[in-house]
Amino acid sequence: MTWTLTEMELQALMLSLRASVLAVLVSLPPALFFGWLLARRRFPGHDLLNAALHLPLVLPPVVTGYLLLLLLGRNGWIGGPLERLFDLRIAFSTTAVVIACAVVSFPLMLRAIRQSAEAADTRLETAARSLGASELRILLTVTLPLLSPGILTGMTLAFARAVGEFGATITLAANIPGLTQTLPLALFSVTQVPGADAAAARLCVLSLLLAGGALVTAEVIARRLNWEPQT
Repeated sequence: MTWTLTEMELQALMLSLRASVLAVLVSLPPALFFGWLLARRRFPGHDLLNAALHLPLVLPPVVTGYLLLLLLGRNGWIGGPLERLFDLRIAFSTTAVVIACAVVSFPLMLRAIRQSAEAADTRLETAARSLGASELRILLTVTLPLLSPGILTGMTLAFARAVGEFGATITLAANIPGLTQTLPLALFSVTQVPGADAAAARLCVLSLLLAGGALVTAEVIARRLNWEPQT
């Protein structure tokens, strides 16, 4: 058995990496905002918002993908107007892969950031405010450093989840080699082909290395920064 990747496998690997990194970057701003909001503020609908933001964590990924398809498909509430007005098609594209990965991995990042915000000592922010620091300066020099354990751990966990995303991706983006076929989708494809055991083994090992490496990295980050995500 050779461990040299074929062109299709290499394309799937690179797409998975690009989509996962982009998904993490896209998810970070809203995760920071909602993580801080849910941790520091109580308001009507707080629990409902929290449940809605965590839904992708508990819903079957295919259901999440189908809901995204209803929203972003050619006849969707957002996808339809975008295609008619701007000739912009989201479903069954590389963009759809990033969106699916971002939505499914978002709750993991949100949860880590929220727990970090809840554990942070707000007296440091109060002290900085009493010394006349602006809110922007407090955010950049006090709040974000306080949240850094949750931010880094959440980003790493979200990356690991995005790399392994399958159900929402195949529903929203389909399984098109070279365009939307990620590592899990490529593995699914080769398992349907008789005699493709070597390719399946290569892709399985790659998936294990990427996901396992990300989880180990998250654990190291949490320990180095003396913060453990709660379950």
